Amino acid sequence: MANRQPRLSGADRRQQIVHVASEIFARQGFKGTTTREIAQKAKVNEAIIFRHFPTKEDLYWAVIEEQCQVGHSRTSGELQSRLDESDDLHELLSTMAVEIVQRDTKLTRLLFFCALENHKLLGRFFRMYITTYHQVFAQHLRKRMEKGELRKMDPVVAGRAFLGMAANYFLVQEILGGKRFSKANPKQVADIFTDIWLNGVLTKRSERSRKMQATNGKKSSE
Repeated sequence: MANRQPRLSGADRRQQIVHVASEIFARQGFKGTTTREIAQKAKVNEAIIFRHFPTKEDLYWAVIEEQCQVGHSRTSGELQSRLDESDDLHELLSTMAVEIVQRDTKLTRLLFFCALENHKLLGRFFRMYITTYHQVFAQHLRKRMEKGELRKMDPVVAGRAFLGMAANYFLVQEILGGKRFSKANPKQVADIFTDIWLNGVLTKRSERSRKMQATNGKKSSE
């Protein structure tokens, strides 16, 4: 007698479908994937998929949302809380960079397929996640500029410059295969990017203060 698949609750079945779909979408893209294929991999009737997700786009968006939540990408709300609670800019930036260079590749692959296929959901993702995330970060940088900690410049461009360094490293290492030829400690990489960026944006007053804090911290640990 064949083993029967365990009966799942509606919520668990939905989660199972999203999990299977994320693997296939990330490997084949939206256009290269069919709901029939997802159903076969999930071992369910195709009608079950449409019971949980009225359209293929709804399933694709559910996959993207899950990857945003379970991966290293943080929502703008989470970033705002972290920015409000942090006084040490170097540590804050370094932690952000570490999360970027170590994040899972699945979401990035999904979004690359979105862009290459010119899928309408790409714009929705950028409005809900990327744009608001950058705006929150830029607003925090603007406040530090107004306090005299950072040199005055376009905070959006400055923020994207920092995030871009970490994102480019991630793409080269994880998507383009760079890690096969060169490996580095993620925290060391993040600290280097942070130092490069801060050396370009800190005011002289803030730089002197940071160096004094670093020196005092070194002495106290000796």
